[in-house]
Amino acid sequence: MGCMNLSFGTGPAADINDGLATIRAAVERGITFFDTAEGYGPYTNETLVGEALEPFRKDVTIATKFGFKLENNQITGLDSRPENIREVAEASLKRLRTDYIDLFYQHRVDPSVPIEEVAGTLKDLIQEGKIRYYGLSEVSANTIRKAHAIHPVAAVQNQYSIWTREPEADVLPVCEELGIGFVPWGPLGTGFLTGTIDTSSKFDASTDLRANFPRFSQENIKANMPVVDMLRNIAAKKNSNPVQIALAWLLAQKSWIVPIPGMDKVAYIDDNIKSVDLLLTTEDLNEIDEQLSKINIRGDRLDAGLLSMSE
Repeated sequence: MGCMNLSFGTGPAADINDGLATIRAAVERGITFFDTAEGYGPYTNETLVGEALEPFRKDVTIATKFGFKLENNQITGLDSRPENIREVAEASLKRLRTDYIDLFYQHRVDPSVPIEEVAGTLKDLIQEGKIRYYGLSEVSANTIRKAHAIHPVAAVQNQYSIWTREPEADVLPVCEELGIGFVPWGPLGTGFLTGTIDTSSKFDASTDLRANFPRFSQENIKANMPVVDMLRNIAAKKNSNPVQIALAWLLAQKSWIVPIPGMDKVAYIDDNIKSVDLLLTTEDLNEIDEQLSKINIRGDRLDAGLLSMSE
């Protein structure tokens, strides 16, 4: 479960009590892997996740992230200096109400700090028992190799979905080679693949990152609707819906791919979780690939500032 949009990024934050209830409903339904970051809010999402999961701490895996420079509750740049990594780890432990972080990601590569130095600091934190594993986010195959040579990378979290397939070129092969798990963020296309977004959809720039994503301009939404139409057609044959097809497609790619759909309502959890039992045959997957090959996806996946931080 991606917890970000309970607090940040895709509209106004949920009521605290609703957020707690939603995360705990996920636990009750067998979800065990929860993703957050200090940058979500900032800080408020970690606080929510920590309170929600405190009663279940031994039964769940919590992933959080460091790497942004935060000033006056705003992200103002990148900071993966060893001293900042340690400061973030200590602060995250407090907000998450725990004495260890299961998976600690570098949120974005900091070009001013060698990745080998970052991995060395994380290795030390693992040896100290503060974190159990570390990961990298929005990262290239070359950087993965450099970090992995210092200490094994446990997971890579890059954007990946049925309409965002860049990791297939280099990142997924290196993960397979090195035995690294892959965690697709935005597995539902930041909401587009649900079929609930159309040219009338509005995104408030004050609370919704998609307001600045080129792929979510009115013109590009219209141009990209054939992707949703394709999902609807496949779903009709499988007695399913676009959400479940999009998630089942990811689950069918590799056994070590673990998508983290953002679910800010219990109804979404109940809907998404059915994808685990949805079998896409080789014929289904071939049909999806064939139909996608005829669609020209329009618009960059992120705004220029965020894309510039992907390495």
